[in-house]
Amino acid sequence: MRIPPYYRKPTWQQFFAGMVIGGIISWIIFLFIFGEWQEKYSKEIQTQKDQITDLINEKTIWQEEFKKINKESKAKLTVQSIYIKIKNKDKYHLDQLSVIEMEDKVREDIRMMIAKDIDTVYNSRELIKKIIENKTVKVNDKRYNLKVREMIIYTTLSIELEITIAD
Repeated sequence: MRIPPYYRKPTWQQFFAGMVIGGIISWIIFLFIFGEWQEKYSKEIQTQKDQITDLINEKTIWQEEFKKINKESKAKLTVQSIYIKIKNKDKYHLDQLSVIEMEDKVREDIRMMIAKDIDTVYNSRELIKKIIENKTVKVNDKRYNLKVREMIIYTTLSIELEITIAD
């Protein structure tokens, strides 16, 4: 079997030459475009790496700063207010004014805890409990004893009380 002699015909020579030249030109265009894209993406990746390192450095600075501020804040946390709630006021049929008077009397007894740091208040929680429980409150010509049911110490000193009739 014999290959036909296309290499002698000028139209086939022009066709093959055009294919080779077209292939070379398209390869050059491809390399140019691919090179431009690679350069663009490598610049973008480098800027993103720089941004990431900057953000990581900034994050560590912020974290260190917040840790320092949190340590200082923890050391300076103080009791800002006192909240007192009497739980069993309905059992003794007390009106709202009597309950408020009782709460105010207790609040007056422990108001020295305002503006104290939380550690001091926590360490003196038994003292607070004894101050409240050893006091007899007189409301509407009746005497009541108070018992601490729950005490939560944070920036607000929250105390839940129960009342009993004094003997």
